[in-house]
Amino acid sequence: MQQIDPTQITDNFISLIGKEWMLITAGSATLYNTMTASWGAAGYLWNRPVAFVFVRPERYTFEFMEQNENFSLSFLGKDHRDAYKICGSRSGRDTNKIQEANLHPLTTPSGLVTFKEARLTVECKKIYGSMLQKDHFSEPSIYEQWYGETHGGDHKLYIGAITACFIHS
Repeated sequence: MQQIDPTQITDNFISLIGKEWMLITAGSATLYNTMTASWGAAGYLWNRPVAFVFVRPERYTFEFMEQNENFSLSFLGKDHRDAYKICGSRSGRDTNKIQEANLHPLTTPSGLVTFKEARLTVECKKIYGSMLQKDHFSEPSIYEQWYGETHGGDHKLYIGAITACFIHS
């Protein structure tokens, strides 16, 4: 892994997150969970580079997000679609999805977890978190389409200050 400045990331984050997907991982090297996400963003806010991620409370990763200050985003590349599908459809509560997905955990210098298969890792420190709320949607049809009892509940939005980025060779 080679550390780079966040401004050196040349990928388009709209394509990176929306089409390639990412793994959100929180916890320690000995106890962590990861999940696939295709919703999120990266940009510049409060005079720093940040990433936005969304996690539903019923996801096992949510517990780790709540209990830890930091999380990582791992981008595996389109060749690892099967690993993304496994990590997005199985719960770490009752299966070893890392093993099923044939992923190999790596610990970053700061102690966060990423994967040998990642081509890019972004480390974040949580600086804001808030549950999405139905009455805050200016376009009610979005809430009706994606949230509520029939869709698994609301997401919590986390904003993380980007603290380190690594490219993998």
